Amino acid sequence: MPIRTSYVAFRTAAEPPLTVAGRLNTIPREDGARTPAVVICHGSDGVDGRGEFHARALNAAGLATLEIDMWAARGSARGAAARPRSPVETLPDAFAAKAFLAAQPEVEPERIGIMGFSWGGVVSLLAATQAAQTLSAGAPPFRGHVALYPVCWAYGVVPGLSLEALTGAPILIQAGEADAYDDPDGLDQLLARLPEASRRVIRGVTHPGAGHGFDRDAPAQTIVDPFAHKGEGGPVLMAFHPEAAETARRLAVEFFASLP
Repeated sequence: MPIRTSYVAFRTAAEPPLTVAGRLNTIPREDGARTPAVVICHGSDGVDGRGEFHARALNAAGLATLEIDMWAARGSARGAAARPRSPVETLPDAFAAKAFLAAQPEVEPERIGIMGFSWGGVVSLLAATQAAQTLSAGAPPFRGHVALYPVCWAYGVVPGLSLEALTGAPILIQAGEADAYDDPDGLDQLLARLPEASRRVIRGVTHPGAGHGFDRDAPAQTIVDPFAHKGEGGPVLMAFHPEAAETARRLAVEFFASLP
């Protein structure tokens, strides 16, 4: 399947307004038909290969992708020490990326989803809240949301992070059993404390033996993050888990491909 790659930039409604860059992969079709698309949001380490790992599979399944760089626009260094204070600050980037995708002639504007890793996973989940829809400028909500290891303990605990009032779009959360940000059953705990209306649209998958960043195909790395260990802070091992990575990628493709 032919893939056209473009490097793009667009304005966001962040405060102050920013120009965010990204890598756009579209699927030109001979019949002129438009394809679904997915916005991809990186983690605290910035654009590091995880987005490309998933984009390849999404593109092969016929979905366009736009991976955005939220750090470069802010002059942020990579890592927990230099990122913005809250993922809420980067929500405008996600909605501006959706608007940019919707304007592309190859993309079906009402079939745009979003996925992300860690910080980007939090962005993906917050984009599913009713409160965030003020950033959508009247456009349809994201069609679906995939969040990988999105710091499950934080929702309903950290101010500004809530999953209590959602748009109703389906959500897939994938966590690792050995993720140092959470308890081994952190995802189950999150789902248990949500209202029934939120639980109905969320599917949770916990990958046995997988830690934070399990789909990051790079040498193992230990980071120190104040949000880790349920907010107590401390070291986090990020290590590639091939089985969990491949399963997570397959589930994400199946999720987005199945959206109406």
